[in-house]
Amino acid sequence: MKQKIRILVLTSLIGLNLFTACNRCDENDPNSDCYVPPVSSQKGNATLEGEIKGNRMLSADTTYLLKGFVYVTDRATLNIPAGTVIKGDKDSKATLVIERGGKIMAQGTQAKPVVFTSNQPKGERNYGDWGGIVICGKANVNVPGGEAKIEGGPRSFYGGSNDNDNSGTMTYCRLEFCGIEYGTDNEINGLTMGGVGKGTDIHHIQVSFCGDDSYEWFGGDVNAKYLVAFRGWDDEFDTDNGFSGSLQFLVGIRDKNVADKSKSNGFESDNDANGSDNSPVTSPVFSNVSLFGPVDLAHIPTGGNGEFQAAMHLRRNTRLQVHNSLFAGWPLGLFIDGSKCQNNASAGTIAVKNCILAGMGENFKSEFDETYFTANNSTPLSNVSDLKISNLTLNKPNFLPQSGSPLLSGADFTGLSDFEQVNFIGAFGTTDWTSGWCNFDPQNTEY
Repeated sequence: MKQKIRILVLTSLIGLNLFTACNRCDENDPNSDCYVPPVSSQKGNATLEGEIKGNRMLSADTTYLLKGFVYVTDRATLNIPAGTVIKGDKDSKATLVIERGGKIMAQGTQAKPVVFTSNQPKGERNYGDWGGIVICGKANVNVPGGEAKIEGGPRSFYGGSNDNDNSGTMTYCRLEFCGIEYGTDNEINGLTMGGVGKGTDIHHIQVSFCGDDSYEWFGGDVNAKYLVAFRGWDDEFDTDNGFSGSLQFLVGIRDKNVADKSKSNGFESDNDANGSDNSPVTSPVFSNVSLFGPVDLAHIPTGGNGEFQAAMHLRRNTRLQVHNSLFAGWPLGLFIDGSKCQNNASAGTIAVKNCILAGMGENFKSEFDETYFTANNSTPLSNVSDLKISNLTLNKPNFLPQSGSPLLSGADFTGLSDFEQVNFIGAFGTTDWTSGWCNFDPQNTEY
């Protein structure tokens, strides 16, 4: 009797179509959330192109060629293990876009970083060989309507209302020879973050030889640590559209012969392109930054490749704050541009506190003067050599302050509870956190 009941129940369920096959987890069905696009592979090489849906796991034993715009779509995850190498195709201007709801899990280690680089042979790599990485999240931005199409991307939007949004993890990653300017104010940066939420984990990233900004944030409030901008073209760290994250331990160093026609800066920061009062207002807080400009002011390019401008160009109603940081060897130190930003500085919502400016052509370009520094416990020094840093050569920089350097003490974290409390000013104390995973000569590396 019991067996007959079970048969009847099963028959009823089949009749209700409750036992029909589900495509949600079919890797071979393009309509499935778990669809895995075809990958062409041969002897440890593979091509990534088109859309990534579902859960894709790459292998460190395979070298990948990224072709065209590759999208990690909503609810998809791209897993990239330590030691994986991904080469961006030059001809198709390869770009990796993490769309809203998608995730990147690029989890390198100090010994085995994840490397995104050019597909050109060593000795022939150059700025802008491929696009870069774009992450689009669902955090708040200050554009009308609360969302916008990401700069440089043909289809992907960023923005939303979830400041805790999680777009994944990028740790111990290198991005080399990326960054493309498609047109004026329409560029792909090395690492672009649009509306990225604080649930995303970003630390130990090196962007090298980038053809536009090394890093740019459009809104969102993701935090980040241990970022390197090496020999970039335009700005090192660009913040816009209501970005409000906390960033600590950042270093940038420039090639004195490479700058942008728009004038290259260390920091460039706007509330938005119109300098509006739209909220959330761009208000990132930086601590322990070291930005080294062209250093040798006699060789600053003034034409051809472009022109260097300022260590910090704060404009269009930004409210950026920077603490415990070093800026050295720029034509101009602090450029507080426009009446709104000057009012913000007077009100303390723009702040440059407990910082050192060394070897500038000019310290200020604004209504302020040296008293602004002394009032905020900051110090101008005449020469870069006064910093007593070990070695600032481009081929193998050693950023560590030597004994007797003014950088080794004096940090002040009053009101900065979200930051790691250290004694030193700038990005480095006695430990070189770039050791083991950064590469300062990717041109000659055999991948």
